[in-house]
Amino acid sequence: MSATPENPLADPEEPITDLRRRLAEREAELGEALEQQTATAEVLQVINSSPGDLAPVFDTILKKATGLCEGAFGLLSIHDGKRFRRAAAHGVPAAYAEFFRTTDTPVDSSTTPPARIIAGERVVQIADLAAEEAYRAGEPNWRALVDLAGARSIVTVPLLKDGAVRGLITILRQEVRPFTEKQIALLQNFAAQAVIAIENARLLTETREALEQQSATAEVLQVINSSPGDLAPVFDAMLERATHLCEAPCGLVQTYDGEYFQNVAERGLPGLREPIRPVPGMPLHRIVNGETLVHIADLADDPLYRSGNPRRRWTVDEAGARSALWVALRKDEILLGALVIYRQEVRPFSDKQIALLQNFAAQAVIAMENARLLGELRQRTDEVAELNRGLEARVAEQVEELGRVGRLKRFLAPKLAELIVSKGNEKILESHRREIVVVFCDLRGYTAFTETAEPEEVLDFLREYHGALGPLVSQFEGTLDQLSGDGIMVFFNDPVPIPNPAERAVKMAVTMREAAGQRIAAWRERGRDLGFGAGIAQGYATLGQIGFSERSGYTAIGTVCNVAARLCAEAKDGQILLSQRVNVALKGGVVTEQVGALYRTLPVARGAAEVRSRRVPVVAGRPGEGPFTIRFADLRHRVLPTGGLLSSRPPPWRAA
Repeated sequence: MSATPENPLADPEEPITDLRRRLAEREAELGEALEQQTATAEVLQVINSSPGDLAPVFDTILKKATGLCEGAFGLLSIHDGKRFRRAAAHGVPAAYAEFFRTTDTPVDSSTTPPARIIAGERVVQIADLAAEEAYRAGEPNWRALVDLAGARSIVTVPLLKDGAVRGLITILRQEVRPFTEKQIALLQNFAAQAVIAIENARLLTETREALEQQSATAEVLQVINSSPGDLAPVFDAMLERATHLCEAPCGLVQTYDGEYFQNVAERGLPGLREPIRPVPGMPLHRIVNGETLVHIADLADDPLYRSGNPRRRWTVDEAGARSALWVALRKDEILLGALVIYRQEVRPFSDKQIALLQNFAAQAVIAMENARLLGELRQRTDEVAELNRGLEARVAEQVEELGRVGRLKRFLAPKLAELIVSKGNEKILESHRREIVVVFCDLRGYTAFTETAEPEEVLDFLREYHGALGPLVSQFEGTLDQLSGDGIMVFFNDPVPIPNPAERAVKMAVTMREAAGQRIAAWRERGRDLGFGAGIAQGYATLGQIGFSERSGYTAIGTVCNVAARLCAEAKDGQILLSQRVNVALKGGVVTEQVGALYRTLPVARGAAEVRSRRVPVVAGRPGEGPFTIRFADLRHRVLPTGGLLSSRPPPWRAA
């Protein structure tokens, strides 16, 4: 049969071959995309692991970009506003590396890639450098690229931040083979990552400077707090940090009494101790007349120096001060003094440094105001001390109350503990007798589990197990007696009587079984064969606090506790056994069924060599009586399989 358009199946190999080709193309695209994503992730990881250090970031970016773009070598340069400075290189031939080691790339020709980038181009690609006019004209950089590095094809993309050129990345090939659009797009992505790294480094530097300033401010405030009324250490600490952060080796703190300025702290300018009466032309006179700051770029080029003022002459000629900054210390328009710093070179202070010095001046005003207020505060010392004594007594009472609540919360529901303490009726915790309902629950197979598991694994399990079951005690208003290993003992109807204690106990046991089942199912997936069982009994017991002053508890003692413990021990995996009295107290609210008498086998010694055994009932009662298990037909609960003797369905974690 011949192949025709009406019969596409005439040659079945053609569509198969086409599908294979398309599949191979798709696999190649996916592999290329994965390689690019991996490279991007590695670059971001280097950025995160090298905060503020751009060298490893640039090296990684250039290495990945050169490899993925199939280049022979690559260059990365940073632009400082005037020139490009090389920041990284990868795979550069030795001869060319020696050429550019001490040579920047000037933007001296409109035809060079850097010049075209500055002019606004966002991608510069040259198919063959040797065919360009600049190479034929002998331009040094072009000649070096072609003759020393063997470069032919080149692509350059800028590092852009808000439209401004921050640098550029260049990839070169040593053969004439232009770069594809995908490769150019990939290179632009690497350029964007380089910009992120540059911006991160800038922000980190600013953050460090801000942190250093905040630390200095905090230290000065700490000195203010630790030296109430004593301004000398405050001024010394402030001047030390201000001169350091503002890069000024000399400084003064001066106070003003309405007529004279007096130095109260100095750094780097000894010999200026006499009071100063400000005269016209002096920066301090301008401060007195209302200016908040005076900034002089060069004291030697100031009219006061040229006029021969002795103090200014000494400051410049003897102390070597040149650039200077005065900031007023004012409180509500009242001049208190001035903060002054000097540099021994002509270098004006930046806006940030001026703002920082103003912040220190504000702190000095705070310290001075604090010293003034201290005298007023001392007049009220006795009154405040008396008030403090009263507050301390109240706090002590509250702490004691919180301690009592905390101790009661260890075995009572939080609301019940708070109620007992708020009413001051802790006598109900004294030894007494009452009918209660006791719940014992523990895990089947726990002993074998602890014998084979590592201690850390056992602790992890118990934390999860207790974390799931413990909150249920408070939820159902029970009293926690014991929480030991896998065993939990809870009783109801004491220390405060509650309605329907048997029903609450059963509901709690059901909820515990469900919560435990979810955890047990997960642990069985790890090879741990565990199960859950519970026993519930009702009867009279003696209750009260036991222990000593530093550690006490609230417990129940009596046959009912023993019965609940025996029922728990006899309960099978997933089974909850109830005593006869609990079953009667439920009044049909929960459907149960009798499981028959339960017996234990005890050894009986007969003579020195003969040992026999006898069967005794687990729970004492009339012949034929036995405990009950829950069928859970009660519609108020989600129906669960019993997991007991008479149920054929397994517990939920068995089914899992």
